[in-house]
Amino acid sequence: MSLQNDRYTYRITWSEDDEEYVGRCLEFPSLSWLTKSPESALQGIRKVVDDAVTEMKNSGETPPSPLSGKSFSGKFVVRLPPEVHRDLAIKAAEQGISLNRLISSRLSNI
Repeated sequence: MSLQNDRYTYRITWSEDDEEYVGRCLEFPSLSWLTKSPESALQGIRKVVDDAVTEMKNSGETPPSPLSGKSFSGKFVVRLPPEVHRDLAIKAAEQGISLNRLISSRLSNI
């Protein structure tokens, strides 16, 4: 298995529907691996991703970049209803902080 493929973002969760653990990779949302233990779910999805990356490279495709290696500016635009914008601006003013600080604080608590 390639070390580059180990830089992808893997998640293991329990599936009530399947009554098994499911391994997923955020950069490859269509891939998954079901099994009885979380350890084998991780091992399985890593192998599936490794195979997918190898196949993509062999066919001349460029695999997705790992999220861990991407740079983020810290800026994004959010559209929301004007009444929500107004309510948030009021809450920020009441707390004596900027709207940006209020929203950043709320998002960091997710």
